Amino acid sequence: MAIEAKHVEGKNKGDVKLYALSTCIWCGKTKKLLSDLNVEYDCIDVDLLDFGQQQEMMKEIKKYNPGGGFPTMVIDGKDCIVGFDEEKIKNRFEDK
Repeated sequence: MAIEAKHVEGKNKGDVKLYALSTCIWCGKTKKLLSDLNVEYDCIDVDLLDFGQQQEMMKEIKKYNPGGGFPTMVIDGKDCIVGFDEEKIKNRFEDK
């Protein structure tokens, strides 16, 4: 069963997936920073999924982030930024 991600419009800067929690302050800061940088991304608020879907998402997240913390951002299916790392996110997405 496919899990529906919330698509956020912006400039395409790669395939960006954000795994977040709806109640997490750092996840909120990451979403705001991506919007400020005008980055198009798909977001899944894992805590809003049902239990089975949450288990499925955690398996997916742990492929990139074995600690399983939030937020976890996966870029182009290979690069991963864990937590609210403002400098790393800006370096990755700011227009040079």
